[in-house]
Amino acid sequence: MSSASVSPSSPQPLPERPDTPCVAVCSTTFDDVCRGCGRTVDEVAQWVFMDVEQRELVWQRILAQGYPRRNY
Repeated sequence: MSSASVSPSSPQPLPERPDTPCVAVCSTTFDDVCRGCGRTVDEVAQWVFMDVEQRELVWQRILAQGYPRRNY
């Protein structure tokens, strides 16, 4: 086995992402989730105050839900 193998306990690097999931299609007309980026109103408001790990959790959720969307 190679000495370059990664142990299961070593942290994986976070994927590179844009600064924000915003796609300039902002709409929360019918509920508290933006139809463009998939974030909640609170997540949008708190985005600049979130740390990298908090943002990554939001990214993972919205990507799993099919966001961000430019056409809805």
